[in-house]
Amino acid sequence: MNFLPDPVLDHLRNVIGLPDFSQTRYRLEREIGRGGMGVVFAAHDETLHRRVAIKVVAKGVLQEARIIASLEHPGIVPVHDAGELPGGQFFYAMKLVDGVRLDQHLERESSLANRLRLFQRVCDTVAFAHSRGVVHRDLKPQNIMVGAYGEVLILDWGVARAVSTAGGNEEPDGTVVGTKHYMAPEQASGRTAEIGPASDIYSLGVILRGLLNPPAPRPLLAIAAKASAVDPSQRYQEALALGREIGLFLDREPVSAYRESSFERAQRFAARNPTLLILITAYVVVRFFLFFLRFL
Repeated sequence: MNFLPDPVLDHLRNVIGLPDFSQTRYRLEREIGRGGMGVVFAAHDETLHRRVAIKVVAKGVLQEARIIASLEHPGIVPVHDAGELPGGQFFYAMKLVDGVRLDQHLERESSLANRLRLFQRVCDTVAFAHSRGVVHRDLKPQNIMVGAYGEVLILDWGVARAVSTAGGNEEPDGTVVGTKHYMAPEQASGRTAEIGPASDIYSLGVILRGLLNPPAPRPLLAIAAKASAVDPSQRYQEALALGREIGLFLDREPVSAYRESSFERAQRFAARNPTLLILITAYVVVRFFLFFLRFL
């Protein structure tokens, strides 16, 4: 067998963009994703004999790995390992999830109830991160994965920051990170001192609106509008509260974001109590029939 000299291998890696993993226990298989913060590869762990996902990032950028490692939750992919490569790049290995992005999943999921249940699980995961003082800052369907067995995971914590519940971080004013369509106004204008959990809730409101096919139920539109209000103080103050509102809608209960009419209240009551409504209708019909029998 002929081996290529190290200088030739280094040149080939540079040409095709593959990092040097020769001194690690991982064997790269293929690239599966690329973004502004790094490149993700599918790989094989030669020691534990399992497939993993490996993200390679620029030198000195291990913030994402540290944040993910601090967030142990079913909705967040666990980190298995991290290290530095000979070329000065850093990497971290994590669970390889078999699934599709939320936006792709929605193309084949027509049930509104199922879509909303997925969204509730996203809210639960975001609420957990907020409880640990972490704001994602780039929530969007492309960063949410639905696994083959129904798992819902939030990915790409590359621009996440640890902040206080009152907002604020170490970045200077004017710093803008995230995806334009999903960014809260304070985030899009670079007002970093104002960025906090409410900024993620704004993104959740935009995501919720994208889950709804027209004509969307008015209570859901009202929930999405409240979550994505321009003024952070007018949004839901916790991701759990947003998830609970979705739960109330699914249970055919009134939601705080929408003031329903008497007719809508009656419709909701009928939808929640179909058996009772049938019994009442039957009773009225029988009474009406008996009333007329008296005159025959």
